[in-house]
Amino acid sequence: MKTVLAVAAHPDDIEFLMAGTLILLKDAGWEAHYLTVANGSCGTSTMDAAEIARVRGAEARRAAACIGAVFHEPLVADIEVLYELPLLRRVAAVVRQARPDVVLTHAPADYMEDHQNAARLAATAAFVRGMPNFATDPPVEPIGGEVCVYHAQPHGNRDPLGRPVRPGLFVDIAAARARKREMLACHESQKSWLDETQGLDSYLNAMGDLAREVGRMSGRFEHAEGWRRRNPLGLCAPDADPLADALGDRAFPAPVA
Repeated sequence: MKTVLAVAAHPDDIEFLMAGTLILLKDAGWEAHYLTVANGSCGTSTMDAAEIARVRGAEARRAAACIGAVFHEPLVADIEVLYELPLLRRVAAVVRQARPDVVLTHAPADYMEDHQNAARLAATAAFVRGMPNFATDPPVEPIGGEVCVYHAQPHGNRDPLGRPVRPGLFVDIAAARARKREMLACHESQKSWLDETQGLDSYLNAMGDLAREVGRMSGRFEHAEGWRRRNPLGLCAPDADPLADALGDRAFPAPVA
């Protein structure tokens, strides 16, 4: 069985950026793993850090359970997603435990450092998956085989300097759209907070607006998620593209400019 591991910074990031593709891979018979590196401890203005982390952890577990994904516990607090050795050892342990064929993660350049560092950690953890002399925490034996790393679109489809970012691969999420919305709705603490400050269902609608924008960029799909494949050196064969292979007609490469 093929395996996909989604690695994001915070609870709800997977739902916003990656869940449609994750659902389609599950439908294609893949095993799915779900890791948010941070625990959501700063995602509130009314609860203390321990309480909101507990609440958001339960919400993330429910979201993962919606599609039968294997849930991995968060590793650090919000704003503590740093590209440093102790955390890299812990993310690398998850990669070796999951044994993924595909890793889905954040854009390498995004509006906040937690996202960027989660992407760096995921990519390096995939790179060291088979290195016997790199110790993980907890210790996990190295794994063989190829893995392809794909980066999602940045928030708002723009890099930190506001420049547009176009995907290299568009994924039609029409068949997964309702389940993607259901997964995001599991994050009730965030939905309620934004409903109060920005209007009813603004949280869910923002996710839909992003998917429509990516769909327009494709020139082909109404709702889409966008991906860029990481340089395959040290990861997989130069022509490997297991995401496109698995999704068939639902995956559309970006036209060459």
